Amino acid sequence: MSALPPLDAWLSARRDHVEAALDRFLASLTEAPPAVTAAMRYSLLAGGKRLRPMLVLAASEACGTQLGLDPEQAEAVALPAACAIELIHTYSLIHDDLPSMDNDSMRRGRPTSHIVHGEALAILAGDALLTEAFTLLAREHTVDGVDRRALAERQLRAVRILAEAAGAIGMVGGQVLDLQAAAPGAAPLDRTSLAAMHARKTGALIRGAALAGATLAGADGPMIDAISAYGVSIGLAFQIVDDILDVEGASAELGKTAGKDAAAGKPTYPSIYGLHESRRLAAACVDEAVTTLARANLGGQLAAIARWVTARSH
Repeated sequence: MSALPPLDAWLSARRDHVEAALDRFLASLTEAPPAVTAAMRYSLLAGGKRLRPMLVLAASEACGTQLGLDPEQAEAVALPAACAIELIHTYSLIHDDLPSMDNDSMRRGRPTSHIVHGEALAILAGDALLTEAFTLLAREHTVDGVDRRALAERQLRAVRILAEAAGAIGMVGGQVLDLQAAAPGAAPLDRTSLAAMHARKTGALIRGAALAGATLAGADGPMIDAISAYGVSIGLAFQIVDDILDVEGASAELGKTAGKDAAAGKPTYPSIYGLHESRRLAAACVDEAVTTLARANLGGQLAAIARWVTARSH
């Protein structure tokens, strides 16, 4: 068995593959009005951690190793879903930054979409990114050495996983709860309701990314259960660290406006638990994620990604 590459090298190579695939996909939209594809490109190709696509690919590789796929096959079956989830995530960022939502002026280190393109075109670019994500997911996809019919069935399951993660019971529902919690006169969230809100708003798409990758590799049963539990744990860890960075980080490092949550009176982990306990909770989530992987004998980069979530500075 070959040695596992360091996480940084693995991430760098996979990000390059995702960036190239995203660029190709945007270039294929030749019949769309140039104004909307330019707005889509502005936000989609602005960089970022690409955590969710990396989780798709890492979960496919970890599960595929146990199911007879080599790393190239595991990446090939999952790459369209990795791109699709980044389309979905980018749409959510464009809409989240709108004046009617978080009213933010900076994202990924540069002006937000509505500042550059105007509010109407930003909304439409977000709509297009979300819709085109499912165009990409639903395309017929073949990989050498992988049964065509089986892969098509897995693609259908991945469509459902990501649609539910992004929709009213997932990310959109979480955003609604967030808006309601920040409304004047709203009752403050307790610890249980804070966790439930973020399980939808942030956690659902992170868990969905890992599940989609595992599903496309052919995982089912106990392996899917383990990936789901892993995704829940790192989704919560990611949100806690995000809340901590909003308190402690600088806007230039974060690539977005720091201190926005506190200024808006939004409930966060530091505001409810304090910084020290928030850090402890994030670390505990990562420990649980790594333990879950070990119990399921799932290797690859998933454990390293979980640890990276709490070590990041932006």
